[in-house]
Amino acid sequence: MTKHQHRVNEVHHFFDNRDTVLGFRKLLDCAMDTQDMAIYKEAIELTDWKEKYPAYTEELIEKSKNLLQKIEKIPVQEHSLEKSVLRARNILKSYGSNRFSLGPVSVEINKGQVYGLVGENGNGKTTLLRILAKEISFNEGELNYSFNTEPKDEYNLRTKLVYIPQRTEKWYGSLKDNLKFVLANYAVKPEENEIRTLMMIARLGLWNYKHLKWNELSSGYKMRFELARTLLRKPEILLLDEPLANLDVLAQQVILEDLKSIANSVNNPIALILSSQQLYEVEKVSDKVIFLKNGQYKDNSELQNTENGHLIIEIDTAESREKLLEVFKDFNLEKLNFNGGVYVAYFSPETAFYDVISALGSAKTEMVYIRNISSSTRRFFVN
Repeated sequence: MTKHQHRVNEVHHFFDNRDTVLGFRKLLDCAMDTQDMAIYKEAIELTDWKEKYPAYTEELIEKSKNLLQKIEKIPVQEHSLEKSVLRARNILKSYGSNRFSLGPVSVEINKGQVYGLVGENGNGKTTLLRILAKEISFNEGELNYSFNTEPKDEYNLRTKLVYIPQRTEKWYGSLKDNLKFVLANYAVKPEENEIRTLMMIARLGLWNYKHLKWNELSSGYKMRFELARTLLRKPEILLLDEPLANLDVLAQQVILEDLKSIANSVNNPIALILSSQQLYEVEKVSDKVIFLKNGQYKDNSELQNTENGHLIIEIDTAESREKLLEVFKDFNLEKLNFNGGVYVAYFSPETAFYDVISALGSAKTEMVYIRNISSSTRRFFVN
């Protein structure tokens, strides 16, 4: 089964189960994969209809499936994801003696992959992103790129390698006009420009905002605009600095799912690295998570080689330490730490997570949440 067919089948599954919100976004992904302007037009018309008649769920499902049947008949060229597009080796950045230094950091990422970059503020996330974006220099190491075609000049490089900072510059005019201007710079003809712009507006959930100006948009929609403007240029590497800042929890989950799906485009896959404070949300969509602390680098591939395979559980509870120690008396509990907010329990490798949950339940332990962080970079924070 081709990747295109797999994505189409996934959309069928969503609509069969009436998951219309996610299903429609995935439908637009499949439409964009075709690069077929006739399909784009139908997808745009369907988006407009959906926004006008939001309560017509059954009709939306039927219309979406009809479009999907047309999409799956169109052959889609798939790009290889085996070759790395960015390779950094032992990158070191120093600002002088007794000042902040970053590294050494080694990163290699292929198109279609998503890397999360996490760590507390002031630990080098933005510095690393700007180095990878060739915005600032580094002292030692090697940094290489492998684009489809070698950039002819700085402008061409900035098309393929894009960095979006947390705070973006103000723009003037309407959202739609600004997006059309992007494609006009690449000599896209007016009719195709209109279609591609509206398709990107539809995909990034900007349909009802396309005629608004900068000061009429929330910070979350300004970030979506920046993504739309960038994706129209078809980048090969995309570096995002705190794209989840100022978003509510639901909006964070939606934008991350969108980014993952867009990075996995069949005919225009993107290597994506994003920094964030939202550790668990980022881990859900990331192929690798990079952790920075005091400029020092770790990633979640190291977890299987640390702590000798211990089961590590984070527990948010109002219960006392004595109560938890009593619950865990029959387990090989090696230590129980409390950081003022949550407990972190370290068990021997043979301990099963479900047995711990069962014991807590049997003891009627009141808990806000419990999470297995044995394979999470959260371990680097609590350690």
